[in-house]
Parts: sequence; structure tokens; C-alpha cells
Amino acid sequence: EIHPFRPSHVCRPRKNSVKPWLKEQWCIPAGPSGAFVAAMEDVIEVYHRAYDPKRPVVCIDEQPVQLIGETRTPITAGPGRPLRYDYEYKRNGTANLFLAFAPLVGWRHVEVTERRTAKDFGTFLRWVVDEVYGEAEKVVLVTDNLNVHAAGSLYEAPRRGGWWGGAGGGCAPRPRQCLDRRTPTIEELRRRVGAWENARNDRLVEAKWQFTTADARVKLHRLYPSI
Repeated sequence: EIHPFRPSHVCRPRKNSVKPWLKEQWCIPAGPSGAFVAAMEDVIEVYHRAYDPKRPVVCIDEQPVQLIGETRTPITAGPGRPLRYDYEYKRNGTANLFLAFAPLVGWRHVEVTERRTAKDFGTFLRWVVDEVYGEAEKVVLVTDNLNVHAAGSLYEAPRRGGWWGGAGGGCAPRPRQCLDRRTPTIEELRRRVGAWENARNDRLVEAKWQFTTADARVKLHRLYPSI
């Protein structure tokens, strides 16, 4: 069961307050679109489902990461003085993060890979379905519209018999807290995202989706075709 759409609601500032560092990000078309609103309402309804261990909802996402090294040793922070680093840097290539998030139970996992191919994505989904949710009847995944987020990716990865019938897709919060500074190597990237993952899982940080289909039909009415 694949729901390939993701309206991403990042932050909503309090009414009448000015917080310019907060933004709202949405994936919306330029004008009315029946295909868009049908997919949007489908995903909204999935987010409002009650927890079912036999049909867990898992959000899947990915993020490219640049590996950046220092050309000079940074000056450590001190009382009244922030960390100082040189504006020059060294490019050490790129890496990719695959993220899985179960919003109703507060579990997440980040897999660091060297590439983001269909085979890499299919292998990550195989792990989620076979290893994490092996007892489930079906895993409901919600993804965005990236080209590798399709059923064809599942045929690119090695698989055990029967896992295709229980596969689905999803979208996940990104570990921004550990990516706000230069990361020189893929080993250091794995260390940082591993620490972030463990801290968030220990706290069981859940996602509470409050935006409803009724809200969408009022606030996004301009996207609905007129008959």
C-alpha cells in the first residue's frame, strides 16, 4: 500500500508573533489539480488512522548530505565567545540519509549510505519490512514523489520470498540538529545521526498530525477544481 504524497508542515508560529526563522513548507501545485487534492486527502486520512500493529504506518524520506572538512583547526568556544571556524572548507564527497519514522509510536531510524539509487532504497525498505515489521500483515508507507519511490525499486534489491506483498512507504523528520555543522567523513556522519536517533527514540518523540481533510478543503480551497 503506497501513498506517494507528502504535504510537509514544518513549523507554525504563534498567532500575532514575529518569528522570521520559522517557516511553513508545503508541496502545492500552481493551480487547481484533482490529482493533487486526491493524493493529499488520501495521505491525510492515513495519518489519522488509529495504531494497528498489524498494519503499521511508517514514513520514509531521504536527504543528501555534503561531507565537508576543515582546512584549518577551528577555535574552540569559550565564555562569551562562540566556536570559530574558517570560511574555507574541503569537499569530501557526498552521502545519503534514508529515514524511517513510525509517527504513532515515536520510533525512527536513520541509515547512512554512499548513494541513493533504486537498489539502495529497495534494500532499505526490505530491512524495514523484513527486520522491523516482520510480524505485520502490511506496512503502510507514505513517501514523496522522488523517482526511486516506486514499486520498481523493490525489484532492484535482494529479497526473501513474500516480502513484496507486505511492503509500503512513508515520510520522516530529518536529523537537522546533528547536521548544523561541517561533517568531514561518512563515519562521523554515522556517529552523529546514531546519537540523534538514540536520543529521540529514548524519549519516544511522537508526531501528532492535526491537519484534517476538512481543514484542507477550507484552507486550500483554491487547489480544488471547480465544477
